[in-house]
Amino acid sequence: MGINTYTLQSVKKELQHLDQARLAELCLRLAKYKKESKELLTYLLFDAHDVAGYTDSVKQEMDGLFMELPSHAYNAAKALRKILRLVTKHSRFMASKPAEIELLIHFCKLYVEHVDKRANYKPLRQILVRQLEKVVKLISALHEDLQYDHRTDLESVVNEADAKLSWINKKDYL
Repeated sequence: MGINTYTLQSVKKELQHLDQARLAELCLRLAKYKKESKELLTYLLFDAHDVAGYTDSVKQEMDGLFMELPSHAYNAAKALRKILRLVTKHSRFMASKPAEIELLIHFCKLYVEHVDKRANYKPLRQILVRQLEKVVKLISALHEDLQYDHRTDLESVVNEADAKLSWINKKDYL
């Protein structure tokens, strides 16, 4: 005997029958217990109308986190994973593939600028490799016009990475 959990569709039907005050009360109660729920609700209420502005604010936050990046490879890898969790969370909030690509390309640019080029720590290297592969996969799923715009951004990042990092082969991503 367990607690019943209903499908999203049945929850949606039930929510449509509630009055506005009860709906607001439920939303606030949900936001009260989970930080991520509160952040999503804040995004939906205040920032969803301006995806470009929100993307820029996330980029600024990433810039600040990259400025504080530790020099030791192990700690840098941990900090980079933390930044990627931030990118993933905000990408889920926006639910926009072009915005996610933009954030990941910005992450890769910052990686090339700030991470120690001489680092031999494989997990640190794999972080960039995985993100570049992810961007290539996301771009291929977009409409052709959008693909061109993002592909040029990706090419510039990959060329810069190829020039600065000896272990990147640009043929793998272009």
